[in-house]
Amino acid sequence: MELFELIQTLCMTHGPSGDEGPIRETIRSLAEPFADEVRTDAMGNLIVHKRGNGPRVLFAAHMDSIGFVVTHIEKEGFLRVGRLGGIPVKEAAYAPVLFKNGVAGAFVPEEKAEFGKLKLDECYVDIGAADGEQAKKLVQVGDTAVYANIPYCNRDKVFSPYMDNRVSCAVLLSALSEIKDSPNDLWFVFTVQEEVGLRGAKTAAWGVDPDYGIAVDVTDVDDTPGSEKSGTAQLGKGAAIKVMDSSVICHPAVVEKLSQLAQAAGIPAQRDILRGGGTDAGAIHTTRIGVRTGGISVPCRYIHTPVETADLSDVRACIDLTAAFAKAELEKL
Repeated sequence: MELFELIQTLCMTHGPSGDEGPIRETIRSLAEPFADEVRTDAMGNLIVHKRGNGPRVLFAAHMDSIGFVVTHIEKEGFLRVGRLGGIPVKEAAYAPVLFKNGVAGAFVPEEKAEFGKLKLDECYVDIGAADGEQAKKLVQVGDTAVYANIPYCNRDKVFSPYMDNRVSCAVLLSALSEIKDSPNDLWFVFTVQEEVGLRGAKTAAWGVDPDYGIAVDVTDVDDTPGSEKSGTAQLGKGAAIKVMDSSVICHPAVVEKLSQLAQAAGIPAQRDILRGGGTDAGAIHTTRIGVRTGGISVPCRYIHTPVETADLSDVRACIDLTAAFAKAELEKL
């Protein structure tokens, strides 16, 4: 599958935190031809194993997305919703949304709301229902919805909701398909509930018990007008090798190994330091007695909005660096 088509397929598949079933099955179907074993654990993580005799290497990309969950259905037919993960309310205003069963609607602020100080309880979802009874035939309390924007590509730039983190799922799937032989025992894990607290990565890492862990995720950038310098990466400059974020200080040996591999193979790369936010690395590196952990990041603009933006050349660099680490000679711990 061509890279943009793969990203498009993943971004358009339902799978907010706690409701990852559809995206898990899509990824399973894409991974199975290249894996020795594919299974799902009790948390819902999809664990893809490619057997080898060397150190255990865990690559983790979370497959869940931010989203909405219905909390109340009003008698007029409008829905009140809660957040699944970090949805910035102002950025979500007037966005089209889609429920897993295909019901569409819009996330709308109340007319009286002050937009500059907009709160979630001042917003509602309009699904076009005539009243509460009709609304209850369409959705139920507990149903989840996601942004319904369609991914599109302008030259090498991809604009879509849920590049965080479906683009990294595309990285792992692409690397998996390109790795024929490896001296290492490889575990590609597509984790659940990252957006609500790195929950899936915690149990997955405990189960795999890896020697090395690499979290593959998006990272914030410093290349837009008025940048507040919250990140160091830039679009088009290659794979971002994580040094630290608020959840992890990466193991120096892993940072150095990734940097050496990128230089040796001519893979465009840059350093990733993120002032806020975290990745599955935060849960992986403290597992059991500790895991040598690093991160490969896809630079992304406008994270957690309906128009997250990444560069296909950076995605390609992340695929190449993931495959290079998977095939590298690593010390067994």
